[in-house]
Amino acid sequence: MEVGSPSPAVDAAMAACLFALDPVGCGVLLRARPGPAREAWVALLRRLWPDARPLRRVPVGIPDSRLLGGLDLAATLAAGRAVAERGVLAECDGGAIILAMAERLDPGTAARIARTIDEGEVVVARDGLTQRLPARFGVLALDEGLADDEVVPRALADRLAIHLALDDALLPKRIDENDLDAAHALLPRVTADERVITALVSASLALGIDTLRAPLHALTVARAAAALAGRGALAEDDIALAARLVLAPRATHLPAPPESAANEDAEELPPPSKNEEDPATAPVPQELQDLVLEAAKAAIPPHLLAELQAGLGARSAPRAAGRLGIEQKARRRGRPSGTRPGALRPGERLALIETIRVAAPWQRFRRAERSVQTTTPRVIVRREDIRLMRFKAPTERTAIFVVDASGSTALARLAEAKGAVELLLSDCYVRRDTVALIAFRGIAAEVVLPPTNALARARRALARLPGGGGTPLASALDLVGKLADQVARRGRTPIAVLLTDGRANVARDGTPGRPKAEEDALFAARQLRAQRLSAILIDTAPRPQPTAQRLATEMGARYLALPYADAERLSRAVRAGMEMQP
Repeated sequence: MEVGSPSPAVDAAMAACLFALDPVGCGVLLRARPGPAREAWVALLRRLWPDARPLRRVPVGIPDSRLLGGLDLAATLAAGRAVAERGVLAECDGGAIILAMAERLDPGTAARIARTIDEGEVVVARDGLTQRLPARFGVLALDEGLADDEVVPRALADRLAIHLALDDALLPKRIDENDLDAAHALLPRVTADERVITALVSASLALGIDTLRAPLHALTVARAAAALAGRGALAEDDIALAARLVLAPRATHLPAPPESAANEDAEELPPPSKNEEDPATAPVPQELQDLVLEAAKAAIPPHLLAELQAGLGARSAPRAAGRLGIEQKARRRGRPSGTRPGALRPGERLALIETIRVAAPWQRFRRAERSVQTTTPRVIVRREDIRLMRFKAPTERTAIFVVDASGSTALARLAEAKGAVELLLSDCYVRRDTVALIAFRGIAAEVVLPPTNALARARRALARLPGGGGTPLASALDLVGKLADQVARRGRTPIAVLLTDGRANVARDGTPGRPKAEEDALFAARQLRAQRLSAILIDTAPRPQPTAQRLATEMGARYLALPYADAERLSRAVRAGMEMQP
């Protein structure tokens, strides 16, 4: 069943309307750089937003005490006893919050917001206080990390129904506030047929979506769309819109081709009961599933569609690291990440507000203990009250390029590999990553270029790389493991990019012989997997080789078969693969 896709501008405007109608059920993850398109979308949302509902902007570094609530510091110091305050989430009960720069949100903060969304209330047990406050709110997460591999934490992204990427298209206004009021009254009465639910779940599985929240979100969005249109039951347009806004951005692979007509005829549904609708007037689940899949495929951007066809997965796939590598705890510099108790030593940074917050509830008792003294400080702080700033600092990422320069790659393939590596070197330089180059040919592998950020030096080393000779693959993998271990010991995140056809013919000890060489290579690959090294293997053979596929499996690497690829295509594929790596 062919389903045409409306313009992205119309879908974007509909997303704003859906969020204004049902912010709790239709949360939005908005991927867009600051600019006219995003400002126009937010302005449309604010025009549609009811005045009676709170809509609060939340900064990325908000402390838990302000987000969830806790001790009211000023009131506690004035009263001499613990006084509670409401957090932002409780204050936005019935409304929504706007998370600025959500891609930089601390995973712990994202998890606490996600838990509050699930439970519908804020539970605070800190600073000697315990309180439970209702908190049902929607979330608009602004993701500005389009060019980098910083992404919104999955704990939060999974709970936002609509994932929307904006371009510079104009956003038409779809409905006025009177229509929104009528839709809000109709929404609880919108019904959904069981076949719609079955079709949404089946389509989610066909698109490789690994969370059950996705079809539930799609159902919620479809019901809201029906209410906006003034319908009491779901129509095809509502289901297609939900597929475009909810399922398409979450797809990780394309659905399998449809079965043959014979199989379809053999799997006819049983005749409907008396209580069911006439099949002549209602589409069967297979037709509904085709409707959902076609609508989702039509909404996938061309560049993302190419990645899905290559098996790389969607951008929303989980990643463990940011642009410059895995964030690690740091004591004195980096991004602020909460506080910790400790002694105030030279070089440490005092968290003054948190220190006073810890000491505030005990002021009445401490003043009573010091009543015999003539003078008493306004705030009595003891050693156990001291709180120090805690930071997170991102590690650098080092891309280790391993190039097969043996005779089996042929001169043309080696030239393409060199061209791809040179393009990737430029990308790494822009991202401030360091790069290293290992080449293997003859009887052993060698480090042609140690980890460096000097682009000109890397290009010279690559240009001087000769070709020909045997394929000492095991020696190359051993050298990768040693270099990756050295990189990790220096606090960096190593990633290996291996360009080879996988046909080893030189054993680890330098003796020729394909069986022994392949056995040594597989053993070295398993050692790298035990080392938990992130890796990508590019099969540079004219046809995909089983030996390269097996090598990638044993190594735990992402396998990319790119026959007859030029340097530009190799570069694009490796870039996309590196973004998927932790």
